[in-house]
Amino acid sequence: MSNESIKNTISLLLITLVAGLLLGAVYEITKEPIKKEQQRAKEEAYKAVFADASSFENVDLNVEEVKGVLSEKGYAATIHEVMSVSDASGKKIGYVLTITNHEGYGGDIQFAMGVRMDGTLNGISFLSIAETAGLGMKAAEETFMKQFSDKNVENFQYTKNGATTDEEIDAISGATITTNAVVNGVNAGLYYIRTLE
Repeated sequence: MSNESIKNTISLLLITLVAGLLLGAVYEITKEPIKKEQQRAKEEAYKAVFADASSFENVDLNVEEVKGVLSEKGYAATIHEVMSVSDASGKKIGYVLTITNHEGYGGDIQFAMGVRMDGTLNGISFLSIAETAGLGMKAAEETFMKQFSDKNVENFQYTKNGATTDEEIDAISGATITTNAVVNGVNAGLYYIRTLE
């Protein structure tokens, strides 16, 4: 090996080492702010789906066990977190769930949903969605999301012909896969809430 090759190899090794150290430093510097921002976004989503909540308390959850329960019913969703919701007097008024459905057109769709003790769905709020702009991303618009608000149903289904019952959700034109993913995710959450009672 020539001196030039050795010199180039050492230079590349040093550059790689310095780049790795810098990336590690950037990761450490940004890790906490990113975590705080994700927590803030989650808390905002919780408030959006349970405006009259005074406090949220974590419910112990075995994610893999819950995934198995949902899978048995045909749901391709993961429930990451369940929060018990109380009002200002300390009375339990429902639950907030963080759900990821793995059937989205652009990948996973994560949202929070609030469910009252009587099974009424307060609504949904997206935490992460990366569907096609102008099509699937319409799921994050108020017009679509409000279809899930203040409904007490066992299961939702989507329709392309205009919703006529509480169980029906108007599909997003050109984004049936996204609509299906959101509806299935919500149905998975509603099913799981019924298993808690």
